[in-house]
Amino acid sequence: MAEKEKTRFSDAELKEFRDIIESKLVEAKEDYDLLNSSMSLKDNNGTDDTSPTFKLIEDGSDVLSREETAQLAARQEKFIKHLNDALIRIENKTYGLCRVTGKLISKERLRIVPHATLSIEAKNQQS
Repeated sequence: MAEKEKTRFSDAELKEFRDIIESKLVEAKEDYDLLNSSMSLKDNNGTDDTSPTFKLIEDGSDVLSREETAQLAARQEKFIKHLNDALIRIENKTYGLCRVTGKLISKERLRIVPHATLSIEAKNQQS
């Protein structure tokens, strides 16, 4: 008798993904805050922008236009939203289900892209 295909991750697996997502979320929020504060410092000729905390935008930060920085911040904000959405799916125990095929997305893919909602199979069909 064939083993029934798994329809959701176990609570232990969900905890592993929650930990991955929460750590990415901390990083993403720090990067977002750096981008926002760098935009507000663009017109400031003080020494604030020489702070060592500006690792995200080192080398060439002065050539990044306000518009490019705003685009990066918007992309980062979207990433944060996707991570938060993934945490909600973990709470609902629907995390890791492909929204096209309904099958579980591979753990390897989710470890790399923890906010993924498409399996590789579904992603390839889109191209």
